[in-house]
Amino acid sequence: MELLQKSIGSQVLVELKGHRKLRGRLRGYDQHLNLILEDADEISVDVESGTETVEQVNTVIVRGDNVVIVSPPPKNAEKE
Repeated sequence: MELLQKSIGSQVLVELKGHRKLRGRLRGYDQHLNLILEDADEISVDVESGTETVEQVNTVIVRGDNVVIVSPPPKNAEKE
């Protein structure tokens, strides 16, 4: 949880169930891993063709049950 705290205000990549990903600025989270992302993009991957589609979703609340992985920004990345 300390890593998530340090990632607030930075861009993170969140992998969800169903081969979906969200990339956005982490605004907040709770102990259930519910996340609030701002300036977010939803990245869907077609498993058969391997193509990705990106759709802007702005602000989104992600239920923690759907989260598989949260990838924090690189250590040298600055907060945007």
